[in-house]
Amino acid sequence: MKALKQFSIPFTGLKLGKHQFDFEIDKSFFDAFEHSLVKDGALKATVELDKQETMLILGFHIKGTIKLNCDKCLSDFDQPIELNERQIVKFAEEAEGEEEDLEIIILPRKETAIDVSELIYEFITVAVPFINKCEQAGQTCDEQMLDTLNKLQAGNEEQEEQIDDPRWEALKKLK
Repeated sequence: MKALKQFSIPFTGLKLGKHQFDFEIDKSFFDAFEHSLVKDGALKATVELDKQETMLILGFHIKGTIKLNCDKCLSDFDQPIELNERQIVKFAEEAEGEEEDLEIIILPRKETAIDVSELIYEFITVAVPFINKCEQAGQTCDEQMLDTLNKLQAGNEEQEEQIDDPRWEALKKLK
């Protein structure tokens, strides 16, 4: 994760109040995460850090495009995303026996910086649509690939009908 040290925000020298940090996200960012759904992108992340006595409130605004593969025609396309998220970071003693809360990050008081790269990565990954299609991004699917898929599908249907094995007759009736 050394490649992502620019995503570490040192907060100890900051005054109480709001501070803004800007980050550029590209292919090298996604390469740092093994098995990433997103392999490339051009995004800008703005992090607003609101420093308080006992906590940090992080506001994330991420906007740009990520490169995805179309589930229909397999071609690459740029999917625009824009999201706003918030994360609370609470300062506490290390040996504090609180149950873990998924919405609040507990940070030991001796820490001097917070790494926001994993948070940004998670926010982007959650924003990836479940089904990726070129049409969602306003592009058209690769017609040549769709024609090839249709030909292969038609060839499989013809091949199924040519099977003259009497053992399969009972299954054909189920169609």
